[in-house]
Amino acid sequence: MTPEERTVDRWRLVLGKQSDRALPFGGDGQETARLTQMEDLLEYLYGRAAGDDVRQEGTSREGGQGPSTLQTADWITRVRELFPQQTADVLEKHALEEFGLTELLTDKEVLEKMTPDMELLRMVLQLRHLMRGEVLEVAKRVAAKVAEELRKKLEDSVRRSLLGRIDRSLSSPVRSARNLDIQKTIRRNLKHYDPERGQLILEDVYFSGRVKRHSKWRVILAIDESGSMLGSVIHAAVMAQILAKLPFADVRLVIFDTNVVDLSGQVEEPAEVLMSVQLGGGTDIGRALGYCAGLIEAPARTAVFCVTDLYEGGSRDVLLRTAKGILESGARLNFLTALDETAAPVFDRVLGQQLADMGAFVGALTPEQMGAYIGRMIG
Repeated sequence: MTPEERTVDRWRLVLGKQSDRALPFGGDGQETARLTQMEDLLEYLYGRAAGDDVRQEGTSREGGQGPSTLQTADWITRVRELFPQQTADVLEKHALEEFGLTELLTDKEVLEKMTPDMELLRMVLQLRHLMRGEVLEVAKRVAAKVAEELRKKLEDSVRRSLLGRIDRSLSSPVRSARNLDIQKTIRRNLKHYDPERGQLILEDVYFSGRVKRHSKWRVILAIDESGSMLGSVIHAAVMAQILAKLPFADVRLVIFDTNVVDLSGQVEEPAEVLMSVQLGGGTDIGRALGYCAGLIEAPARTAVFCVTDLYEGGSRDVLLRTAKGILESGARLNFLTALDETAAPVFDRVLGQQLADMGAFVGALTPEQMGAYIGRMIG
């Protein structure tokens, strides 16, 4: 694209959709689609100004905390995905003024009055980076409450789907010193370490029978932090907690964008995992897979689940080579394009087909389907 075409595209974004005939977007189909999405985001904000240009300093509007607020949180995530950081900061400032979100981010009582449900959790996660102090603490409590309610809703059905296909004796190991799982006990209780006394307080002690010890599987969950994957991120964090409680599973949990963060020590605390998520930004799936490959110790008893829409921002060649290496090691490699109660994905189908042709599982699952799938895999 020439500098002149870029200038025309910028003016088109400034003037809006009414100038589409005089100033059509340039570039190829992919670039035009990206610019059209950017224009839609600008229209969503400035088209609601009812004649006032909120780009002028001092403009302020009132707004409620209903569904439009939640939709605005989605808008903020998309803005940060498509616009440069400096531009996104300006648009975000205008959006806060236009839609009345400032009060939500500064007054904990406003957040406390809202119903703690999945939609509120989505909004909290998308605006978490703007929250401070007491408001952030309330947001953490919202995340913990909704995550716990989701766990209660899913746990029984997931366990039935999974344990119905494996040795049921694994769910009730003998609790004796001989069967103490010392590594798991230490890892899961590190958060209770008292640095002043130099003591590790054991709130939970884990045991494992001989049968379980020889058939234990490592389940590696890698979660894409992309804003478009938010519903799957929430369900994946809760699924990690459910799986970690099963006697046969050694669960490792990582989240990634262009970097990889290992949260295996928080696998039983989904709210902490969710509040660590940084929505938006780039995506390097190949790098995340490379990290997961380093966690594989016994390939024949390892399952890697990468929860992602497969829109790779890094090198596809690296991704494909790393995926091939994991499969050739004998580990099971799975790409979940959606993990929620609707399992209706939007993903890169070309890349998905390439991975499927290699032998990886590529598809969308509900949590119950994932439980049954793991049961078939290890049964």
